[in-house]
Amino acid sequence: MSHSHTHDAHNHGHGHGHSHTPASFDRAFAIGIVLNLGFVIAEVSFGIAAQSLALLADAGHNMSDVLGLVLSWSAVWLARRPATSTFTYGFRRSSIMASMLNAVMLLIAVGMIAWEAIERLSAPQPAAASTVIVVAAIGIVINGVTAWLFASGSKGDLNVRAAFTHMLADAAISAGVVVAAIVTIYTGWVWIDPVAGLAIGGLIIVGTWGLLTESFRLSLDGVPQAVDQAAVADYLDGLPGVTHVHDLHIWSMSTTEVALTAHLVRPGASIDDAFSQAVAHDLDHRFGIAHATIQIEAAEHDHGCTPVRRSRHQDVSAAT
Repeated sequence: MSHSHTHDAHNHGHGHGHSHTPASFDRAFAIGIVLNLGFVIAEVSFGIAAQSLALLADAGHNMSDVLGLVLSWSAVWLARRPATSTFTYGFRRSSIMASMLNAVMLLIAVGMIAWEAIERLSAPQPAAASTVIVVAAIGIVINGVTAWLFASGSKGDLNVRAAFTHMLADAAISAGVVVAAIVTIYTGWVWIDPVAGLAIGGLIIVGTWGLLTESFRLSLDGVPQAVDQAAVADYLDGLPGVTHVHDLHIWSMSTTEVALTAHLVRPGASIDDAFSQAVAHDLDHRFGIAHATIQIEAAEHDHGCTPVRRSRHQDVSAAT
């Protein structure tokens, strides 16, 4: 919806009170890719030799993680590229796209695992349990170390959180493979291996669902889960002289940067850089919104849309 109207005054305040640039995880990505790629090759080789679906399933999952790490690292590189006349925000959103593709690849891997496991359940085959135990135990170490490399950034960046979660889940899954192999040795139940494959698939779905839904939300410019939209609206509504707020939009520019635009009606207000800068500063430090564009309007207009919030000052200003 477009609005054609004249503003008596408007300001654009951009607050960057503290850096939101994510820490560099280049070393972690490089080490993680090399370690996991080598492990995938080992798992495929020993999985075929041992006829273990659990190992092959885990190898497929680890391969999708390798591709996911490559994808995420590529997105990090793109996000560092400068803005252009066409891509005026730069390529920050590539990190959101990478997170979504990461989740989709994992779900495709789950489908492949489930299909093979169901076929194997109909005709169980014995697996070399001792080989499975050794290889999966190595996987626990490799995935655990890789997860540790990303641990420090797992809360601030969806891309890094995806890498951390996947690696940590892989370590747990490898532990499950070890347990399944030990049970097979003591019971002789050959169906344990395909059941373990199905369990791995289930764990992947559980671990991936949050990543998929959050990346989908961000790709559609939804308000990030970490931002309380109502609290932001209340803050803006309570600013001195503001009678109401409209056209409030909050979205993610990347997996680490949040942006906001809003129109604030302040009757009789003139251009006030200090006010705009103070608002941008508070949005940055209180809500983690580092890119805020605030437009000040000195008088109300018919915008053809419902205001985000009518101020508690509205009745007073209408009566004066």
